[in-house]
Amino acid sequence: MIVRRLLFMLAGASALAVSAGVIVVALAYALFALVKPYVGPAGGAAVVAGSAALLIGLIGLMLSMAARPPRRKPSEDGNIVERLMDFVKDKPITAIGGAIAAGVLAVRNPGYLGSVIRSFVEGRDAPKRRR
Repeated sequence: MIVRRLLFMLAGASALAVSAGVIVVALAYALFALVKPYVGPAGGAAVVAGSAALLIGLIGLMLSMAARPPRRKPSEDGNIVERLMDFVKDKPITAIGGAIAAGVLAVRNPGYLGSVIRSFVEGRDAPKRRR
């Protein structure tokens, strides 16, 4: 049942992709026919190629802006409790998993607990930019 549904979804997506390709070709031909009397066949081809390049550039710009992660506010150097509370608020599931793992490690080997605490206290330096 799931495979059948997946196949229908893939068939629908491929039909949409083919339809979009036909539309793009038809629009390119219409643009060529529109500008050919004014600039000739070579100029019409150049206009079609330029408009395709402009469209590809705009789509690439939109996709690159959408893929950028949101900017995070710079964290002030607070004490360990504030940093820990911010981490728990931002990532509660990870914090719970880390607390359970730290508890298990602390019971089995108390030396690991010191290294975990040290990693929270020391923090990380900002990555250096290459020039």
